[in-house]
Amino acid sequence: MNRLSHATLGQLPTAIAAPRGRATPGVGIVHFGPGAFHRAHQAAYVDTVLEHDPRWGIAAVSMRSRGTVEALERQDGLYTLAIRDAESDMRVIGAHRRFLAPDAAAETHALLADPAVGLVTTTVTEKGYCLAGDGTLDMTHPDIVRDLAGAAVPASVVGWIVAGLAARRAVGAKPFVPMPCDNLASNGAKLHAALVAFARAQDGALADWIAGEVRVPSTMVDSITPASDEALYTAVADALGVKDRAAVQRERFTQWVIQDIGIPLGPDLAAAGATVTSDVAGYEKAKLRILNGAHSTLAYLGLLRGHASVAEAMADADLARFVDAMIRDDIIPMLPQVAGLDLDAYRTAVLDRFRNPAIVHRLDQIAIDGSQKLPYRLGDTLSANRAAGRLPAHVAAALGGWVAFLIARTRAGIAIADPAADRLAAAASDADPVAVVRRLVEAGLGLPPQVAGDAPLLAAIERAAVAAHEARWSALFG
Repeated sequence: MNRLSHATLGQLPTAIAAPRGRATPGVGIVHFGPGAFHRAHQAAYVDTVLEHDPRWGIAAVSMRSRGTVEALERQDGLYTLAIRDAESDMRVIGAHRRFLAPDAAAETHALLADPAVGLVTTTVTEKGYCLAGDGTLDMTHPDIVRDLAGAAVPASVVGWIVAGLAARRAVGAKPFVPMPCDNLASNGAKLHAALVAFARAQDGALADWIAGEVRVPSTMVDSITPASDEALYTAVADALGVKDRAAVQRERFTQWVIQDIGIPLGPDLAAAGATVTSDVAGYEKAKLRILNGAHSTLAYLGLLRGHASVAEAMADADLARFVDAMIRDDIIPMLPQVAGLDLDAYRTAVLDRFRNPAIVHRLDQIAIDGSQKLPYRLGDTLSANRAAGRLPAHVAAALGGWVAFLIARTRAGIAIADPAADRLAAAASDADPVAVVRRLVEAGLGLPPQVAGDAPLLAAIERAAVAAHEARWSALFG
């Protein structure tokens, strides 16, 4: 079977959307970290832009391995995006123009210096920014230490971006716009501060220029992107009639929220479906509390009720109604209004995503690290309600479900996947759920500290923990 490439585009079924007859794009974007999420998410938006504006092709830079960029290059940058939903479809993406492996440092330097490149995006995971626990640049990180020592080829994405900006400044050219696309709160502000701190350690004048001239928008991205597997490759070959080993898949829902920094980003991503707003934080908060809060609730209560995946849990009518009511009654009333964001429509979209039968999102994966996640996913909603004089019964019940989950795992001898696993297991070893709640509160694990001095709230969580532990679901769900 032939491989997907420009030479085989004509063999594809006409029903498959593909960049047929498109003008050859230039390179206007450099992207660090061309993994599956980038190719399924940002590159799909850029591919739409390229239908009308050929200036914004992507140069894909891999800092650690050759596999992805070599797979793309073998296929002339073309690959299939498969949408996994009740009604699935496929589309060929043609947004990438250059493919730079770790040994292509000279080409990467040249592209970053090229005035035609207006946007530099990154998906390198939260760890890839080399930040300390407080969100500032970790000057002791081995990659940062190496780069500051004068390494010819930067090991960090911060080092690469500063090198590119230094090249721009040296010839009097305007800077490109660096734009992080990993879900890290206030990611633009944190990256901007990291760039200034790195530059300050090398050249104070460069640091001042970056601080004053370079704008870094914060972003929020969202779309579930399962790993590519043989089943995907087979389905793509059957549908297209050509082989594609760079294919990716995601759910139909996709969201890219970008901070309005007062200057054009370059490509008109808003016209391709991205949201440009002055309030990225408002979108982040809605996602954290609605989507992530509901996800955690489904995970702990769903596992207690014998379910394995999100879609399976959402097929449980009682549990689905409970989660919907929690969002409507406890979460949305405590969220600020955000221009352009319809919270009720977002609630509906989230629940529809959860029901998607084509995405198998395992509950035990979502349940990981509860002691770290719950204070933000549910605890902030809890605190906001109490500050408003409200007792959020559904959120209290969800937290009680987490307590019952800990007890069930400990009794079954199943390890709790959490950085505080030993302390959680010790607290959950008591047979009395009420005692477990109080131990967790005293230890500051998972439950907000104010619970200790809030008798009505403490009692509500204790009642929920007992009900969930005893599988008295009508009492828990109300």
